[in-house]
Amino acid sequence: MRPPGRRIRRWGCMVALLMFAAVCCAAPLPQAISTYTALTTTAQGDGGIAGGGSTADIPPRMLAAYHKAARQVGRYAPGCRGMRWPILAGIAKVESHHAAGHTITAGGDIRPKIYGVLLTGSGHGGNTTAVPDTDHGTWDGTAQGERAVGPFQFLPSTWESVGKDGNGDTVADPHNADDAALGAAVYLCSGGRDLAKRTQLEAALWQYNHSAAYVADVLGWIEQYTAAAQAPDLTHLSGQVRTVIEAALSQRGVPYAWGGGNANGPSYGICCTPSGTSGTTVKGYDCSGLTTYAYATVGIRLPRTAAAQAGAGRRIPARLGTGGLTPGDLVFYATAPGHDATIYHVGIYLGGGQMVNAPRPHTVVRLDPVTAMPGYAGGARLL
Repeated sequence: MRPPGRRIRRWGCMVALLMFAAVCCAAPLPQAISTYTALTTTAQGDGGIAGGGSTADIPPRMLAAYHKAARQVGRYAPGCRGMRWPILAGIAKVESHHAAGHTITAGGDIRPKIYGVLLTGSGHGGNTTAVPDTDHGTWDGTAQGERAVGPFQFLPSTWESVGKDGNGDTVADPHNADDAALGAAVYLCSGGRDLAKRTQLEAALWQYNHSAAYVADVLGWIEQYTAAAQAPDLTHLSGQVRTVIEAALSQRGVPYAWGGGNANGPSYGICCTPSGTSGTTVKGYDCSGLTTYAYATVGIRLPRTAAAQAGAGRRIPARLGTGGLTPGDLVFYATAPGHDATIYHVGIYLGGGQMVNAPRPHTVVRLDPVTAMPGYAGGARLL
């Protein structure tokens, strides 16, 4: 796909949080389009998502391209199984942030075009391998060498073999959202893979970029988008429990902000995490900010930090395991389970082993398994 070696910046969130157990989560204008709202709308043909919603940070037109490509790939790779739109979304998130900052036309053309660094081996952008020109600048705009192009960052030489016309204009263009998404699906499906199997999905991502950090990063986004696509069934819940959970779910897709969030909704955060990440420029929630907001919708005022919230309601001891939790319970995590002063994180239990969670900087409010955080420390029942 493109040369390996691109460095992926990953925040050492867990280490930082464990170093700073007292504040999860320290001390919010809900204008963001939430993942939960967007995913409960209905796709309208191939043109976009009803109501113009987006899945977390995905522009509607890009999301439509991912859906379309997942449906179309069987035409070109009939042996492929398990292709789904979150796989394509995970790659495009890491490669181009879903063409952020670019215009996407109704037909899927992306302007200005997206170009990677010129692969001369100079070390710029992490590239240490020179790649000679193969397309005379047709796709990458230069005959001086190769550079990756489009939202999926294809090398022109790779595009020559996998490029497909996804929007029906008879041209396979890597700078077109539909074409690029379909080309990526075809590439990942090579060899008749079953992408529903974790090992084969990992192999496909490794083929895309020979980097363990890259594979881990993309897998994380795939898991996030997969969880976002599964609208929870709340019909068995009623009253205040349902109100709290619906309030938390309505914030899916809102960014994590260290110290962000209050009873009124998301807010700009504070400075700084133990690793130096500031929340002052991010409007969103940290873990206890999210729980504070959700419970405020039923008139319950929670303390601001995760450790302090453990003192609210009826405590559910960790020795009962997660089977002792019921929907709406707060879920706690500690560096030393059994010692509430070391609690560093809190979520809201949804049921089925899942919680609504604001996990760490550079993520968003999302659904996670309760096992996603280490040091399970029990829960608290407020309703």
